[in-house]
Amino acid sequence: MNPDEKHAQLVRVPTWMWLDRAMWQPVTETAKVPGLTVTATAIPQRATWVMGDGKTVACEGAGTPYSAKYAADSASPDCGHTYLRSSARQPDEAYTVLVTVFWDVTWHGGGEQGVVPGLQSQAEAPVRVAEAQALVRS
Repeated sequence: MNPDEKHAQLVRVPTWMWLDRAMWQPVTETAKVPGLTVTATAIPQRATWVMGDGKTVACEGAGTPYSAKYAADSASPDCGHTYLRSSARQPDEAYTVLVTVFWDVTWHGGGEQGVVPGLQSQAEAPVRVAEAQALVRS
């Protein structure tokens, strides 16, 4: 995330979310027992982020990592969210953000093959969202 989860997000400032590109790759494993070998390949399909404020963001890929080449107030081109309320009234003053990655698994072995769609892996993190107040004086 940008800002990362160690720092507070800011109300009405876009939050960028992305997953490690090294993780967003097909994973292939082979299992062998006497007389049978089965190979399975898991391919990430999409990620769903439950933002803790009642909103859910669906991303078709890993998301775009934030970098300094983007304006600080720019929204992510493919996986972002803007908080509208502070997390101050939440337990531990943080929203719990849950990301679920959906995988399709293809397999073959023993003269058979198939697809197992919709397998999931998840991670969660507390995210503080602060609200900055401005005072205009003339």
